Amino acid sequence: MPADQIQPKYTKPVQYPLKTDADFPKLKNDLILRVARGEKVERAPVWIMRQAGRYLPEFREVRAQHDFFTVCRTPSLACLVTLQPIDRYPLLDASIIFSDILVVPQALGLEVQMLPEKGPHFPAPLVTPADMSRLKTEVNVDVELGYVFDAITLTRQGLDGRVPLFGFVGAPWTLMAYMIEGGGSKTLSKAKTWLWKWPQESKALLQRITDVIVDFLVGQVKAGAQLLQVFDSWAGELPPHLFEEFSLPYLMQIPVRVRAALKVLDPTGNLAKIPMVVFARNAHNALEVLSSPPLNYDIVSLDWTLDPKEARKRTGGRVVLQGNADPTVLYGSKEVIEKEVEKMLKGIGCKEKYIANLGHGMNPDHDPEHLGWYLQAIVSESSA
Repeated sequence: MPADQIQPKYTKPVQYPLKTDADFPKLKNDLILRVARGEKVERAPVWIMRQAGRYLPEFREVRAQHDFFTVCRTPSLACLVTLQPIDRYPLLDASIIFSDILVVPQALGLEVQMLPEKGPHFPAPLVTPADMSRLKTEVNVDVELGYVFDAITLTRQGLDGRVPLFGFVGAPWTLMAYMIEGGGSKTLSKAKTWLWKWPQESKALLQRITDVIVDFLVGQVKAGAQLLQVFDSWAGELPPHLFEEFSLPYLMQIPVRVRAALKVLDPTGNLAKIPMVVFARNAHNALEVLSSPPLNYDIVSLDWTLDPKEARKRTGGRVVLQGNADPTVLYGSKEVIEKEVEKMLKGIGCKEKYIANLGHGMNPDHDPEHLGWYLQAIVSESSA
């Protein structure tokens, strides 16, 4: 497939004024926002990572007609697929804009393709620090990522107040790793080589990525996003001391800088209170620091390899927890799913400071009916 079809140009005018709740239909379900504020609630809210995706036949119909990044870069299509799980599952308490973490490397000037059966592919990844010269030194997110902002605004209208809308980004270390590896990797050997061989250049790259991330998240809030999630999918691939040096400092910058920028836009401080989630997959050693006040995230999302009861103990009630069933439980029977949900909710406690989810995203071969069973089990068990 030609590159211009995989990564189409976006040419809409780029004036993106601040949108407020007054510009959208009134929110009818604020359950997840109340939990994020630390309020006690009647039941656990629930949403699912990758809830818009290939497991849904209606999503596959769209993808049969449009390649992946065309869907991402066409606001009407991104809105359509974002709404699909909301239309199918009335028990969902949040939506998440359909996009991809790799739109940030694209904005920095790298070509990213999404290849069938293979996933993301960078035809010309960063090999040595000299390749950083190929990256844009200044990124205007309104120009490069305006299609995401338009999709968010359009989706807020399309939701008609049914549930709040998440915006999201990939974390700096995870994006850096993709940009160097050229796609997925079992070892991250190329990206880790940079950390050992070129530590200062690595930090410079991480900072450039972080700067774009901050502007991108601020733009998502301006467009109408009501919650934000930062995905550090490869955080757990770093040993503790490298995580503390090459991931954590940049994760810490994000909420501080985003909230500071939002305070400038809205001196009342209301925008700056937007709930922010960090998902550092498999970074179990960092659970205490991820939940500490200096990090400034409201919600810590847990992968399925963490015991929820132990996670609650280690975080000390400082943050809301999100997660964390093993996604493969959805291959089980209705009874198996119900038992697993019961165990998870008893371990974590579900009347306050908890958002139900999976420990990672939906798989393409999941049965949509089984997700319905999971959602119903969450609602029924947490309402008891």
